[in-house]
Amino acid sequence: MPKKKILLVDDSSTVLLLHKMMLADRDYELLTARNGQEAVDKALAERPDLIFMDVVMPRMSGFEACRALRAREETRGVPIIMVTTRGEPHNVKEGFDSGCTDYITKPFNGDELLSKLQSYLSP
Repeated sequence: MPKKKILLVDDSSTVLLLHKMMLADRDYELLTARNGQEAVDKALAERPDLIFMDVVMPRMSGFEACRALRAREETRGVPIIMVTTRGEPHNVKEGFDSGCTDYITKPFNGDELLSKLQSYLSP
């Protein structure tokens, strides 16, 4: 059975490293992108099973990337979990309006992240 692919999207190397460390002992194929445009390109090319996406990034925000992914048939159904410092109600609303599946605020709890991941990737 092929490994599930998870696309980690953040412009911070530290956050990407944190994600990778939390998921290292799990049997997932981890892909990374550093901005929203790269996330869209990589998602279309690699077809991940789940995406963790930051909001504030260069070139294209997480909200814009989410809308772009939802507009494409190939990526419309991929769960997108926003992981961001932007926890204000209007940002959370914009995230869901953009089409995200779930929303986690930084600093995030590793258990919460894994719980969300398992709930969306369980058969």
